[in-house]
Amino acid sequence: QVQLVESGGGLVQAGGSLRLSCAASGRTFSTYRGTWFRQAPGKERELVAAISRSGGGTYYTDSVKGRYTISRDNAKNTVYLQMNNLKPEDTAVYYCAADSGLQVLGPNIPYDYWGQGTQVTVSE
Repeated sequence: QVQLVESGGGLVQAGGSLRLSCAASGRTFSTYRGTWFRQAPGKERELVAAISRSGGGTYYTDSVKGRYTISRDNAKNTVYLQMNNLKPEDTAVYYCAADSGLQVLGPNIPYDYWGQGTQVTVSE
């Protein structure tokens, strides 16, 4: 079993930055691909960014390219999401998820573990 705990969310003005962390416990996180999702009120859950088990491969949805950076520290069992130049449309609950990485990345593949989410609110 793996428990994922997100932290780092909060209220920030447009143009500001936040760094989210997803800390894993229970098993070594390095055996899992790490993925960040977000869900805004009234909207579907959106896959935002993902990082391979080794950290050598990353993916970003178009709307965050150039602003967000996903990274991981396997020694600390943690995946990060650095968010810069935040916009009001980035407001959402951000979730961390983990899967084996054996399937092609996508929002509808089965994810083995999910965190509880952390709220990110970006004001005008």
